[in-house]
Amino acid sequence: MANESSQRIVSLVPSTTESICELGALDRLIACTRYCTEPESALRHVPRVGGTKNPDRQAIASLDPDLVLANAEENRPEDIDWLAARFPTLVQTPRSIVEAGNDLRVLAMRLGLLEQAQPFLLRIEAQITAAEVIALSKPTLHVYYAIWRMPWMTINRDTFIHDVLQLCGATCVAADDPARYPHMEPIDAIVRGVELVLLASEPWEFDEGQRQQIAEAKLFGDAQVALCDGRDFCWHGVRMADGLGRALAAIRGAL
Repeated sequence: MANESSQRIVSLVPSTTESICELGALDRLIACTRYCTEPESALRHVPRVGGTKNPDRQAIASLDPDLVLANAEENRPEDIDWLAARFPTLVQTPRSIVEAGNDLRVLAMRLGLLEQAQPFLLRIEAQITAAEVIALSKPTLHVYYAIWRMPWMTINRDTFIHDVLQLCGATCVAADDPARYPHMEPIDAIVRGVELVLLASEPWEFDEGQRQQIAEAKLFGDAQVALCDGRDFCWHGVRMADGLGRALAAIRGAL
């Protein structure tokens, strides 16, 4: 039976918005952020209430939601607190694939759609197993996962992205940095033995022109430089059912 408290949903998390749609609850989604882009055709007529970092609180309040979905990394604490004081709010901030799978299950239960979520959960388990088997026969790759440029920024091991890297048999050269999203210049990555540079599509939108420029200038020495879809590495939820496999292909296919 569907949970009657979860019929008017506002999502402030792009990956969670995607999950809502794929689970068959698009008709309950009364608003989302302008960064909620998938699935594009399904969301075309869904009202937008600002961005993830600057949601329009009053616009959300005027919609009188009975569930607000948030993420402590993507949304500001002051916005989450303001909304949580007024509306039922579910905050999910997974830092591992296991946590993300559990969060998807919790979301599905909150929506009364656990049966619809089961195929995605099973495919996620299959993706994990397949990646683990491949990783057993491959040496660990030293990766610089670039999330920003000017200044250069990457990730440490206390992130969902790094857990995806580890599943795929890789580790970030900044894994042991105390900052979760540390500044690290290319020369420092070279010193730490970087073998592969992944230029993510978000939050900085790296493109082929930038990839060629970086590779030709040998900013990261002899490391391979490749583009990747950042959503496959940092979007949790139903995206993982296929995204984990694409992340693995992005890493192994670049070498």
